[in-house]
Amino acid sequence: MFSFEGFVRISMFLRGVYRVAYLNLLWIAATALGLVIFGIGPASYAVAAYIDRWFRFGETPPVTRTFIAHLRAQYWQAAAIGWILLAAGAVVITNIFAASSWILQFANVLALVVIAIIAAYVFPVMAATDVRGIHRRIAAATLIGFGSLHWTIVAGAAVAAVVWLLAAFAAPLLVLFGAGIPATAVGFVTRIIFDQLAAEAANAEGGSADAATAPTSATSTSSPRARETSRVHVHLARGTSQ
Repeated sequence: MFSFEGFVRISMFLRGVYRVAYLNLLWIAATALGLVIFGIGPASYAVAAYIDRWFRFGETPPVTRTFIAHLRAQYWQAAAIGWILLAAGAVVITNIFAASSWILQFANVLALVVIAIIAAYVFPVMAATDVRGIHRRIAAATLIGFGSLHWTIVAGAAVAAVVWLLAAFAAPLLVLFGAGIPATAVGFVTRIIFDQLAAEAANAEGGSADAATAPTSATSTSSPRARETSRVHVHLARGTSQ
C-alpha cells in the first residue's frame, strides 16, 4: 500500500512531467512562429530560464506567462546566439558530407559535438549567471561543458537512451518531449554545477568578509553566522570561469 507521502511524490512527479511536456509544446510553437531562425534561440532561452528557476529554487510560476516573459527578456541576444549555432552547425554538417577524407569528416564530427555542448549550456548560462556578451557566454558554456565533462557524458547518454526508447516504442511521445528531455537533463546538470559555483562564491565572499572584520582582540570568541547560499547569484564572469 502506498503511503500519503508516496501519493504526494507521484502527484509531484506527474505534474513535473506535464510541465516539461507543456514547455516542450511552447518551445515548438515559439520556434515555429519565429520561422526557426528567429524563434529557436529565444524559445530555448525561455525553456532554460524556466527550468533553472524550477530545479534550483523550486519556483513553478504559471508556465505560459513566465515562458513569454523569458522569451521577450533577452530576445535579440538569444536570437543572435541561435543564429551563430545554426550557422556553425550547418557549415559543419555540410563539411561532414562533403569532405573527401575521413580525417576531415572525423574532425567535423568532433566540431559538431562541441557545438552541441555549447548549445546545451549557453542558454542556462544566460539564465543563471551574470555573464555578459555573446562571446563570453559561449566561452562560459564551453568551459562548463568540458569542465564537467563526466556530467555532460552522463546527461548525453541518458538523453540518447530515453529518446531511443521513445522512438522505438512510443514515437508520438517525441512530439511532447523531444526538446523537453534534453532540457531536463541539462537542467539537472546545471543545478549541480551552479550550486557548486554559488557555494564557492559564497565561501570566498564569506572568507573575505571574515578576514576584513576579524577582531584584533584575542578574547573574542563569537563565530560567524552561516551564510545563506540557496539564492546566491552565480558569478561566472569572474573568478571561477576565467
